[in-house]
Amino acid sequence: MKAILLEKPEKWFGTGGWRALIGEDFTKRNVCILSQAIADDMKSKGGNDVVIGYDRRFLGDKASIWIAEVLSGNGINVHYISRVAPTPLVMFTVKNLGAMYGLMVTASHNPAEYNGIKVITEGGRDALSEVTDRFEEIISQGVSPELLEFEKGVTTGIINIIDPNNDYIDSIINIIDMDAIRKKGLRVLIDPMFGVSKTTLQAILVTARCDVDTINDRRDPLFGGRLPAPSRETLSWLRRMVLEEGYDIGIGTDGDADRVGIIDNIGNFIHPNEILMLLYSYLIRYKGWQGDCVRNVATTHILDKIALAHGFKCHEVPVGFKHISSAMEAFDAIIGGESSGGLTIKGHIRGKDGIFASALIVEMLCATGKTIPELLLDITQRYGKTSRSEFDTKFTQAKKDELMHFIFDEKKLPEFSYAVDRISYLDGCKVYFQNGGWILVRFSGTEPLLRICCEMETREEAETQIVAMRKFLNL
Repeated sequence: MKAILLEKPEKWFGTGGWRALIGEDFTKRNVCILSQAIADDMKSKGGNDVVIGYDRRFLGDKASIWIAEVLSGNGINVHYISRVAPTPLVMFTVKNLGAMYGLMVTASHNPAEYNGIKVITEGGRDALSEVTDRFEEIISQGVSPELLEFEKGVTTGIINIIDPNNDYIDSIINIIDMDAIRKKGLRVLIDPMFGVSKTTLQAILVTARCDVDTINDRRDPLFGGRLPAPSRETLSWLRRMVLEEGYDIGIGTDGDADRVGIIDNIGNFIHPNEILMLLYSYLIRYKGWQGDCVRNVATTHILDKIALAHGFKCHEVPVGFKHISSAMEAFDAIIGGESSGGLTIKGHIRGKDGIFASALIVEMLCATGKTIPELLLDITQRYGKTSRSEFDTKFTQAKKDELMHFIFDEKKLPEFSYAVDRISYLDGCKVYFQNGGWILVRFSGTEPLLRICCEMETREEAETQIVAMRKFLNL
């Protein structure tokens, strides 16, 4: 094929890989361009194995074939997962096979009109910026995609059809305390949100003798008209079913199953911040683990208090799970996570895993013999309580340029009603107050959104600071 120079997108990768609108930037042409850049990079480094997976999004199966055809056309061994797969399964398989890269066709929790490609590197972790920057550099120089017909690749053996599902399930079963779960016989309701968690998560929990039911488990590329991200709003049906049918817990996972949302036994939505608090405390106090934790700039500081109380430290990193993975390795941390619902623990894969997190939460309930409200009350009594408020808004490019200059170049900020301890521009602009609260303003790396979030002692205080920031930024 003739060399193709990049016209758009101008910037491919954000914090969660490449995500783009289907039919606009997510096209066969651009998928092949990016695949060829990855192939060129692999050949320059002597790499020769890649894992390919896809979830239930529109064009996911076709795009995975386009990727396989380009990579195999460049003489690269392709391990092609035979059915829809969760992102953590692809990460596990990259680690298990020792592959150089994994390519997961997904837009994760983004709206249905998006698709994309998440790049996973050796060991099963999210690609760092230097890796994806290299791909963009190759694209900017012009690439010439070389394709091998998929069926021919399978026939010749350069495309190897695999099903690593059982190995992945077994890896989680080997970490989780299955005996503790078997003794309790919990009733669990799973909401895959029309995504890909059902097969694996249900298999794990049924093996542990849980009574498991599912909702929203068919394929629907429109995700039932909802955002495929587990939140208080999107899990309303799960909440209703848990209350009406008396389940012990409701578990929701996002479109590619790397994030988790929880409904407790009395119908409360358990925020991802609370999930992290619960699990970090559980690992230290009940399982006897010792070690630091890692969170991003938008995640609760209660984790810092838990760490400090036990002689450890909580490390703050930019948004993007690749930063959490790197910090966990650097500080030998036992857990890392983010306020958007992703987490992992030491000894598992290096990326976020909603399926594993779900199993660990079930273990926590069974091993402690306590409900989530009881466990949260214990945390509040030990480490205090905070409340959070958030605001998101879309923007034009002109508005983004204006705000970027105002916030990050001129470094303008409103007059706050609380004394400021320090200001950080690690990722966005984060103001730390002397009373322990904070407010963060940053542009999303996966969607055209400006996000403002604030954590204070009370919700009223947090909302007041959000309103002040909005007025100051004219939003």
